[in-house]
Formats: sequence, structure tokens, C-alpha cells
Amino acid sequence: MFADTPALRVDHPAPTRVGSEDARSWLLVGASASAPFSFDEAASSRADQVILDLEDAVDPSYKDAAREAVVDYLGRRNRAWVRINAVATTFWADDVDALVGVASLAGVMLAKSESASEVSETFHRLGAAVPVIPLIESALGVEAATEIACADGSFRLAFGSGDYRRDTGTGNDNLAMAYPRSRLVVASRIGNLPGPVDGPTVGTSHPQLREQVAVSVSLGMTGKLCLDLEQPNVINECMSPSPTDVAWAQKFLDEFNRGGQIIRDGSDKPRLALAETITVRAGRFGVTAI
Repeated sequence: MFADTPALRVDHPAPTRVGSEDARSWLLVGASASAPFSFDEAASSRADQVILDLEDAVDPSYKDAAREAVVDYLGRRNRAWVRINAVATTFWADDVDALVGVASLAGVMLAKSESASEVSETFHRLGAAVPVIPLIESALGVEAATEIACADGSFRLAFGSGDYRRDTGTGNDNLAMAYPRSRLVVASRIGNLPGPVDGPTVGTSHPQLREQVAVSVSLGMTGKLCLDLEQPNVINECMSPSPTDVAWAQKFLDEFNRGGQIIRDGSDKPRLALAETITVRAGRFGVTAI
């Protein structure tokens, strides 16, 4: 299934997944022989959405072969997102041209997005029919996040946390990374987009992953990129309302409705919004009260 190995034939469509607007775990799989797992393994995982990676995971000398492998895979009724190269690179135009009209393409993730024009140009070059997730990975991208969120074709923002740290010299602690994450959350709200997708946690420590997902959720992010087959389960659990959360929401809404839907004080409004959000997300993810 990789760029320089024979493609495995799949005669059935990929399993039904949580829709892209609500997706919690976004699994990146490289389109090269050096990737730790194949497209088919990614498709069989518990990830809400799969992203076939033509950018960082592929050496420049293998870009053409990787692109062909991705188009071949999508052409066999396998639905997925594709991370394409940045507009400023020589690979972007070929990526976009190869994906025009591919029916199973769920959307594209645009690497190193730094302006609204890059997003809208990608969207319109793809026929104004394919959603674009701008991957914001630099100081310039973070500061332009609101304009990017409002651009034609912007579907949901994502945070390239590793490249952002490389660009800015920022540390990886929660305080240092709070500003760019919050910028993307605020920009998403202004652009009327779903909550943004956070960057990946590198490593295999599930306690560390749980801790980082909890921070993402507290800041208002609703998805997270992941790099291995074991992370989606943890991300999906941590980014879903807990049964206790659902029980609280149901109790609050029942009391609110019995009281004639009267707001008693200012604290009721944010609690009402939270209860409604929990209820909606619980329904989408199949979480029930204890």
C-alpha cells in the first residue's frame, strides 16, 4: 500500500466513521515504505478519520510514487483525507491536480497554511467541492488564524504543534502552548467552524496522552492528530463526554425544563450551553449516563 510496494486490493469500502465535523482522532499514515503501518491497517483502526500523508512522511524523491499510491487507494472506494504539501512548495500543484475529481477523497489537509488566500486557492483549484483543513504550523499562521478560518473552503483548523515549536522556539509545556491553541479555538468560533484539531502527542505513553488530551479539551479543542494505531482509542475516550458528564447534563436539563426554562442567574447560561453540548456529543458518540 506504500509508494514503492505493491498495493493490497480491498474489495469493500472502509468502515463507517464518526463524521469529520465531530471527529476526535485523526490518524496520519505516511504514503511511503518507511511508514510504520499501511493504509489498510489505518482504515481498520479505531480512528474517527484517516489522513494519507503526502507531506512530511514522504521523502522528496518519492513524492510522485506516493501520490500515485494515494490516488490508487482512493480510486478503489477507500475514503480518506489527504495531507498535501504547502502551497509554497513545488509539490502542491501536482498534489492538487492529482486529486481533482477523485470521488472517495474526503478532503485535504493543507500543510503549513499561513494565509486565507492559500486555503481558498486550494479549495477552488479542487473544484470548490472538497473541504480543506488548514494545518497551522507557524507564528504567521497562528496570527492569521481568524482570516484562515473565514476563508472559502475552510472546514476545520488543525494545529501543527511540532513545526510551530520549531518556528518559534516555544517549549512543549502547557503554558507555552496555550496561546496558539487558544488562538485556533477563538478563530474557529469566529469562522463558525467546529472545534480545532490539536497536534499529535509523540511517544507511546498513554498517561501522557491522556494528560495532553485533557489540556486540549479544557482549551476548547475537539480533535487530535495521532501517529500510531494505539492512540485513537485513548483520544476517542478522552475527547468524549464521560457517563458522569452525561448524567450531570441530563439532570441539569431536566431541572431547567421543569423550572420553565427560566435563567436564574448568570451562571446558568454557560452551564446550559455545556449541558446541551455534552448531550449532543454523547448522542453522536454513543455515550450514555451511568
